[in-house]
Amino acid sequence: MPYRIDGNSPSIKKHTHYKEDMNFLPNLVRMTLFKKIFLAFAVVFVLVMSSFAWWANSAISSSKEPVAFDIRPGGLSYVVDQLHSQGINVNGSLFFLLVRMTGNAKKLKAGAYEMKPGETPSDLLERLAKGLVSYESITIVEGWTLRQMREAIAAHPKLKNDTASLTEKELLERLKITENAAEGLFFPNTYLFNRGASDMQIYRQAHDELMKRLNSSWEKRDEALPYKTPYEALVMASIVEKETGHPEDRAQIAGVFINRLKIGMKLQTDPTVIYGMGDKYKGVIYKSSLTTDTPYNTYTRFGLPPTPIALVGEAALNATFSPEKTDALYFVSRADGTGKSEFTSNLADHNRAVEKYLRNK
Repeated sequence: MPYRIDGNSPSIKKHTHYKEDMNFLPNLVRMTLFKKIFLAFAVVFVLVMSSFAWWANSAISSSKEPVAFDIRPGGLSYVVDQLHSQGINVNGSLFFLLVRMTGNAKKLKAGAYEMKPGETPSDLLERLAKGLVSYESITIVEGWTLRQMREAIAAHPKLKNDTASLTEKELLERLKITENAAEGLFFPNTYLFNRGASDMQIYRQAHDELMKRLNSSWEKRDEALPYKTPYEALVMASIVEKETGHPEDRAQIAGVFINRLKIGMKLQTDPTVIYGMGDKYKGVIYKSSLTTDTPYNTYTRFGLPPTPIALVGEAALNATFSPEKTDALYFVSRADGTGKSEFTSNLADHNRAVEKYLRNK
């Protein structure tokens, strides 16, 4: 029987199916190639991101010293330029990418910063985005005079000196202080500030802190204390500050001066005499110094001097408002290197203590 050629022959159908199956091969090849390319890209992407993550969390510098730098307002490129110009050798292109990827491009803040040893690009970005500026500090010491305080502030290299040319009166006006003298109106402490801040900031902080503490103590005071105003208490506290050679004696010294005020006795305290002498004081008080009248000579005048004579610390302020109850009216330094004083309640005992501790020295 002759073969049929109408396409219905079994052999013809089989051949046709084979050709149709062969048409799928290019698609399989293309799919396999696509998978290989995708896999290759995925591997490269993972490697790139791993390297990027490693860079972002590696120390920028091996230096063991902090690096100070300033950032002025501007765009991201300007920030990167400022970092480079000030010794922050972070890869600019990668840092640019890191900022963009984290969505912080518009969050970078201007200010004075300090990059710590071991900081990474991620640390640096966090510092700039959160505005974690660095702070400088200045310490104002208990017992300093206003003159010493002003000299220390004027000499600080990180403060903008806006007050050095001001008179004391002008300084008071700028601070809106109504007292006639600035002596004692600032609290001794360590104050923080941004590099380049105006020195007026320190005066404001120190004055505000002093007034907060003074007013708080005044509101809780014992009504029996012989102070008519908070300012009088501040004057007394400055005397206690300068007279104290040993911390444990501070409250008792305050008690002695309060006893003298109550009975109308002269305070007779050397630090006020020294303050009144000004530049004439050369380290020694002579008898003539005690008899030469000045507004601060408590050997020639009754009551408190007109102003504080020093900056008052917390301990002296507390002792002034919480003095030790004592019958003592006199005290003298034991001159034994401890700073302690000998307290007595009458002149005869006081003279014997002076003879014992001072005149034989």
